[in-house]
Order: sequence, then structure tokens, then C-alpha cells
Amino acid sequence: MKHMAAYLMLVLGGNDSPTSADVSKALSAVGVEADSEQLDKLISELEGKDLSEILSSGESLLAKFGSGGGGGGGGGGGGGGGDAEEEKEEEEEVEEAPPAVDMFGGDDGGDY
Repeated sequence: MKHMAAYLMLVLGGNDSPTSADVSKALSAVGVEADSEQLDKLISELEGKDLSEILSSGESLLAKFGSGGGGGGGGGGGGGGGDAEEEKEEEEEVEEAPPAVDMFGGDDGGDY
């Protein structure tokens, strides 16, 4: 998958037929090691083929899988009818922080 992704990015970048070396260089630029055996196989399978035709044929194969569920329905509307004046804001209680003490239990504030 990483080889195909790098290949497609090179094509989008303007290289119409990236070589194995091109893909390896792109992957190594981001710290990813290429598997030369898999990469050579991918390049040989794509050699001489039009990428847009390959993508469109793959898209038609994906259509057979369906797109899954339709998501959920929208959320319900607000209850409404309540008067804004009836709502009272509660005052926040402010807690006082405990006094700072030394890590070892002393209160002289000295180092160690």
C-alpha cells in the first residue's frame, strides 16, 4: 500500500511513469523503507498502462461492495416553550487553594 501511495503521489506531482528508484527515493525521504521485491512487482504491473483507466476499473469493482449504512437520522428539535426568565444562573462557588507547603513537609520554603 505504501508503494502504491508513493507511486500515485509521484504521478500527481507530474511524473507520468515513476520508476522503482523514484518510489524508493520518495519513501526514503519520509523515513520509510521500500520493499524492493514488492515495489518491482508493482512497477512491472503498472508499466505501460494508463493510470486513469486502472483507477476507473477499480472504482467499478468497489461499487459491488456497496457503501454501508446510511448514517443516522437528524437530531430532534429543541423542546421550546420554556421562558428564558425562569432559568436562574447559579453562582459559582470559589474554592480557596490550600496553602503551599514544602515537598518534604516543612513550611520554611527553603531548598531541600
